[in-house]
Amino acid sequence: MATQKAWTRGLGTAAAVGVGALAGMAVSLAAQHDAMRSLHTRLDELESAARSHQHDDLASQQRQHWELLSKALDDPELAEVLDLYEASVSPKQRRQYLFANALYTNLLFYYRIGNLTKEEFFKHVRGIFQNPIVRDYWYATRQQRASLADTDEAELGQLVDDLLRQLEEADTEEWWVVGDPPSA
Repeated sequence: MATQKAWTRGLGTAAAVGVGALAGMAVSLAAQHDAMRSLHTRLDELESAARSHQHDDLASQQRQHWELLSKALDDPELAEVLDLYEASVSPKQRRQYLFANALYTNLLFYYRIGNLTKEEFFKHVRGIFQNPIVRDYWYATRQQRASLADTDEAELGQLVDDLLRQLEEADTEEWWVVGDPPSA
């Protein structure tokens, strides 16, 4: 009987130790869970700040781009610096091309900051490229785009090239239905 009581007491002690160990592990896991949740929250905050900083940088770059183009539009001598077209262009054409560049770059910027989806970008581009001057600008700057590889700008440039090819081959006057907008 004494042996049985000692054995039962031993089981009680072992059970108490086991329950204590489980409770300690549960407290430890809860603390780790809270720490992980805190780390995830902080990581989300840092990612959001990085996106905001990137948008600020893109907005600053867009402002600088517009300021430079504005100066070139206002001063024909400065516009000559930006004359990198495949064929010679008149001062009037150069100004038009600079403005076409501003239109396209504005759409590109809107896409980069997330204000336009790729499908919306496509639809806007399909509209502005109905203008023959914008198309002429695009063809005159082909070699400049050829140097852009493996970038979102190169991908969108290819999208525009494909769209223009489809528009030229289309047997319809309903340009707004030509081409399949990209999904995603």
